Formats: sequence, structure tokens, C-alpha cells
Amino acid sequence: MPFTDTTACRAVATALLATAALALTTACHDLSVHRAGSPGGVSPAPTSTSREDGENLSPGPDGRVACTPEMLRFHAGAMPRRTHRMLLTVTNSSGRTCHFAAQRYPLLRFGDDRQPTLPAIAASRPSTAVSLAPGDTAYATITTSAAGEPGGRGHRGRKISQFGVALTGGATPTQVGLDGRAPVHVDPRTATVTYWQPSLDAARKW
Repeated sequence: MPFTDTTACRAVATALLATAALALTTACHDLSVHRAGSPGGVSPAPTSTSREDGENLSPGPDGRVACTPEMLRFHAGAMPRRTHRMLLTVTNSSGRTCHFAAQRYPLLRFGDDRQPTLPAIAASRPSTAVSLAPGDTAYATITTSAAGEPGGRGHRGRKISQFGVALTGGATPTQVGLDGRAPVHVDPRTATVTYWQPSLDAARKW
């Protein structure tokens, strides 16, 4: 059959129709996939996972992070001229400012991990959480026994030369030895601890 303009037009039209049908089929398929995968055709943003220990090590708007044992130097010992008192100090030895906002008093244990942590003296809570710039120090006063129990010599009293300090619940305690390794007699039944204090004068009030 001779090739005419009419034949050419029909061939072109047939090809265009086939291309249009294929494009329409592909578009419909893509639309159905989007609708099935997420409402409105918008893929959900990936969900970030949180740390299992609950600590937020990302700096806040002011550049601070939660204090960790690796950032601090610990010291402990009897408080001069104060009976039944020990003083715990932590100094920020890192180059970053940190804070105790999540856990505002130290979690202390005299003995093994089965012992409960010492209760905090509620009245010692500062109005704001203590923050430590590099080189700064925070303080906590430990009452080793209740009044009326000289030396804490109850039937459960004991002499200690070190004790465990945790900065957050569930964290592994850091073992802190007493300055000079001189044992101190404590009664775990009645011992208490203050909240972190921003100065030595504030800690001495307790």
C-alpha cells in the first residue's frame, strides 16, 4: 500500500495515544502508593531515638550539658569543726559548662547497691539548679547520723573510707574515697544529704 500523509498521521496519532496511556497508568500507580504509604501523600519524618539512660548530652540553648562523672573531680571528708558532718565537693574539670538540673542532689550509698540512696534534706534545695562553669565547684553536706546518736554508734552504724556517688538514677555509682582515708562512722538509717549547693558557705549552713 502506498505511504500517504493520511497513513503517517494515523501512525503518529496511534503512537501518541499509546504514550499517553502509559503515562496515565504510571501516574495512577504512583498516586496509589503514596496514599497507601502515608496520609495525604506526605512521607512521615524519621523518628529520632532517645538515649536509654535518659541523659541529654546535647547542649541546650545556653551551651550547657548535664554534668557527668567524667567531667568532674570528686573529694570527700569530714567537715572541720562540725560533728556528724561530711563534705562532698565536685569540681568541673572539663572545658564545658554543665548543670545538675535533672538530678539536683547526689545519690549516695554507704555499702552495696542493695542499700537505698540517702534521702535529701528538702529545705536545702536552692531556688535554681546548680550550674558549673569550667573550674567551678559545687558542694553537698552529708549528715552522718541523727542528733542524739553520738558518732552514729547505733547497732547498724559502720565506719567507711569510701562511698558511692551517682549523679542520675540508674547510673553506676562513682566510688569516692575520703581525703586522708580516715574512716568516718555513719549510720545509714539516719544519714541524709543536702541538695547541691553553689558555695561552701551555703553548704556549711547544714
